[in-house]
Amino acid sequence: MSALDLIRPCVSPLAGGLEDYGALLERSANARFVLLGEATHGTHEFYRERAEITKRLIEQHGFTAVAVEADWPDAYRVNCYVRGTSDDSKPEGALAGFRRFPAWMWRNADVVDFISWLRAYNEALPARVPKVGFYGLDLYSLFASIEAVVAYLDEVDQQAARRARERYACFEHFGADSQAYGYATTLGTEEPCEPEVVDQLLELQRRAAEYAQRDGHLAEDRFFYAEQNARLVRNAERYYRSMFRGRVSSWNLRDRHMAETLDALAGHLERERRAPPKIAVWAHNSHLGDARATQMGASGELNLGQLVRERYSSEAVLVGFSTHHGTVTAASDWDAPAERKRVRPGLLGSYEALFHELDESRFLLLTDEPRLRPVLAKPRLQRAIGVIYRPETERLSHYLQVRLGEQFDAMLHFDETSAVVPLERDAGWDRGELPETYPHAV
Repeated sequence: MSALDLIRPCVSPLAGGLEDYGALLERSANARFVLLGEATHGTHEFYRERAEITKRLIEQHGFTAVAVEADWPDAYRVNCYVRGTSDDSKPEGALAGFRRFPAWMWRNADVVDFISWLRAYNEALPARVPKVGFYGLDLYSLFASIEAVVAYLDEVDQQAARRARERYACFEHFGADSQAYGYATTLGTEEPCEPEVVDQLLELQRRAAEYAQRDGHLAEDRFFYAEQNARLVRNAERYYRSMFRGRVSSWNLRDRHMAETLDALAGHLERERRAPPKIAVWAHNSHLGDARATQMGASGELNLGQLVRERYSSEAVLVGFSTHHGTVTAASDWDAPAERKRVRPGLLGSYEALFHELDESRFLLLTDEPRLRPVLAKPRLQRAIGVIYRPETERLSHYLQVRLGEQFDAMLHFDETSAVVPLERDAGWDRGELPETYPHAV
């Protein structure tokens, strides 16, 4: 039988009704972690459907947190908003911390819709029921996290705040340029700040009981926020030094940090609720699909999906997303403006091209179906578009070999997709990219 003949009976079309995702939700009912990916960082359908699945996990299966591929302090501001403990009156204000490139990744219309829903859901909960939170897993916020640690200590322990300032002064002559710090320490022109950031984290942890119990649960939650920022500073310091040693080293450090943060969050929420929490995770496919089943793993890279699977086994469900063609919000270079770019049709030999041949506009595929093993165990190309999309070098820049049946537990395919709408966009984004006049199979 052909690959199409094997796959077609296993496909569940998505028609926009309540029955959508029934099989996936049933599969996820007893999971502690449902990892929801995306094949790009700028596709409306991926954001919308992740949100819809997450809403149903919260309403029907008791999920209590959303952890996303975003910086801890910026996401925590959103957390305060959705839990009704911030000064932000509107969702756009709660997202104001997301100013660093790529701002559109979280400052977009779909995220506004989701956190508006989450705040309303939390407000409707009975008074003593813990509210659902929103947290960041990433480690780019070195200087923002330093400021957060010092600000916390200013409130609870002035002498400790002074010591923190002295330790973190190691970074001060780099301004807010984390990469300049990494470059200088790699060249040997500056001494690493590693001893200082480790000492600061250890001191904060030694004072945990004292700080966290001063005012009940609220104090414990605020201490956890500060501790995570201090841990982020330690890991970010290592990350920026590793950037100039090669991709594998820095990638692995970043994904280990995300896994460590997820574990710490799960532990904090379990202490808070006195029961193991259930957490939905939003990040790119490249972080959430098991790296051992991909070209990444063959080159020595690991990722969050692999680490979660190794620790939690069947309590983790990994869900990938894909598209064949459409538009995407992405940049042409780092720190360049957001553009509405055309996504080329999937290359021959890719999963995207294979799914396109099914002639289904949207569908769910559970990849552990025994009938699918002959197809999904075979390596095929899979596209990954991040915040940068370079269609002129697409094969080299955006494709890798994967074994889908081992990479994900389920795959959601949307054949034609549209660009996510940034909260701030210019005339270039509104105009979009002109139609292509050259062959796409590059």
